[in-house]
Amino acid sequence: MTGAPPLDVITLGRASVDLYGQQIGGRLEDMASFAKSVGGSPTNIAIGAARLGLRTGLVTRVGKEQFGSFILEQLGREGVETRGVVVDPERLTALAILGVRSDSEFPLLFYRDNCADMALCEADIEPAYIGSAAALQISGTHLTRQGVRAASLKAVAAARAAGRKVVFDIDYRPNLWGLGGHDSGAERYRESEEVTAVLQTVVGDCDLIVGTEEEIHVAGGSRDTRKALCRLRAVSEAVLVLKRGPMGCIVFDGAIPDDIEGGIKGPGFPVEIYNVLGAGDAFMAGFLRGWLRGEPLATCCTWANACGAFAVSRLLCSPESPTWAELQHFLAKGSTHSALRQDPQLNHLHWATTRRGDWPQLLAFAIDHRIQFEQLAERTGASLERVGAFKRLAVEAAAKVAGGRPGFGMLLDGSYGRQALFEALDHGFWIGRPVEVPASRPLAFECGDLGSALVEWPLAHTVKCLVFYHPDDEPALRQQQEAQLLLLYQACRRLGRELMVEIIAGKHGSLESDTVAKVLATLYALGIKPDWWKLEPQPDAAAWQAIDRVIEAQDTDCRGIVLLGLEAPEAQLAADFAAAQGSAWVRGFAIGRTIFAAAAERWLAGTMTDREAVDDMVARFDGLVGHWTAACGGGARLRQGRL
Repeated sequence: MTGAPPLDVITLGRASVDLYGQQIGGRLEDMASFAKSVGGSPTNIAIGAARLGLRTGLVTRVGKEQFGSFILEQLGREGVETRGVVVDPERLTALAILGVRSDSEFPLLFYRDNCADMALCEADIEPAYIGSAAALQISGTHLTRQGVRAASLKAVAAARAAGRKVVFDIDYRPNLWGLGGHDSGAERYRESEEVTAVLQTVVGDCDLIVGTEEEIHVAGGSRDTRKALCRLRAVSEAVLVLKRGPMGCIVFDGAIPDDIEGGIKGPGFPVEIYNVLGAGDAFMAGFLRGWLRGEPLATCCTWANACGAFAVSRLLCSPESPTWAELQHFLAKGSTHSALRQDPQLNHLHWATTRRGDWPQLLAFAIDHRIQFEQLAERTGASLERVGAFKRLAVEAAAKVAGGRPGFGMLLDGSYGRQALFEALDHGFWIGRPVEVPASRPLAFECGDLGSALVEWPLAHTVKCLVFYHPDDEPALRQQQEAQLLLLYQACRRLGRELMVEIIAGKHGSLESDTVAKVLATLYALGIKPDWWKLEPQPDAAAWQAIDRVIEAQDTDCRGIVLLGLEAPEAQLAADFAAAQGSAWVRGFAIGRTIFAAAAERWLAGTMTDREAVDDMVARFDGLVGHWTAACGGGARLRQGRL
């Protein structure tokens, strides 16, 4: 096969769901909650390498069930090609249960009996697909049984026939070779002539072999590291990479020197070891990023060791792999934190470059109002149960306007819009959900314990918080509200929820050209970096320019600004939309009462039918969408320099 292949690397082997115990320092027996993520070494490597800018694919099997769908969906979000992933209707997706008992003890249970990925067979290997990548990466686990071994060897033969490189991650887990009981999942080494013999059948066809000292020992058939390396060199011309944990790695690109310290050394990074599980996968992703792009081996080592440092300093596997922007920031500026997970700059960069989806435009129907509907119900004599039914009609109206197009959303509450929240997810909407006590000043949260409440929210729900904040407020009031916002921001980041902060300053002071910019600057200085800002229309172009300058200086990874309506008439909103085009960060609007107020009053009073209410809201929402489109010159405004 000639020409540049469309993919950089295809990985082959395990694909599982990992459940990580969240009580650090506890036994698996005592775990009370678990964090779910995609796992399996080749799958982790495919995701990690994709985050570093490589074009990756995966060959594996997953079950035809919810965990299999989860893996496929996450691979899609990460940009991993899934053409080689077979959905198995007969077997379940593999499962791993993991914990952190101490900085040297990591209990691990594998649920891999007749699992989907171990049913991978020769028929699943498509030679043309294997040849579509510059390299094939296989792992030791998929040599443990005859069926997966045959599939792996067929893939290697296809890569060789296409003139592609073969990468071997020894990935030795003794109990997956049947050498230990179920309780020995964390064990890393048992001597086995049988395992050595199997590994020796593969290494001669490899261009790159990566392993820890224990893995090199089993592949080379000797407990003496240099002797094992020499035995590998006798049967393989591959670049050999010896991983040495916190000491970094050594690479051998030719004859093995008398002293292995004479190889190409890549020093490790001095970070706190929090969890070693997945570190080798991140290491491999970093090494491949350099090796497949022709970087010097020393550079490959640096990138690999840095990626491994990120992994050991964080809890999960693939979700914690750094992105290219994150890696480059770390290499250029380092970190003052030995525990990288505690570095706020790296954490924000990681969050901003791995969060779900993209929203160059957001046109949202806001119907998260609570007090207003309570007042309407009292005025019309309607029961509060009717409010929930009306909000479901609002979802129907929003869906009609969106018509399946991207870039639409809704703001809905859990008090009266619970069923509407469930239905809104079916339409692919961006969903924002309020967390504040309505009209509270100082800010208070209606859910009480943030951590306990937000953990129950779907990941697709963005936390929305309205705060009435003016820079001229009394210091005690400002400090109380700032403390609440900081608490909310930290909770959202810990729990993986996006945050929209809505600022209304004009109700409690004058709205000048620098008013809102001052508010944003103050909150950024506290370390609060919301994904979205929701702001009132500004008094002039200078105000938008001042806001832009603050965002550009503090967080260029901000998703953007949406305009709120304050029940303004349609004509006024059209003018506000046009004025906001002077900002590079305004992405759309989140308007409520202008759309629903008239219909809600009549419907709750019993003078408007369901169909009439839906049609009325459709007309008003669609009208605002038209004004926005006209203001943008006929299309969505894209973030300059970022999309």
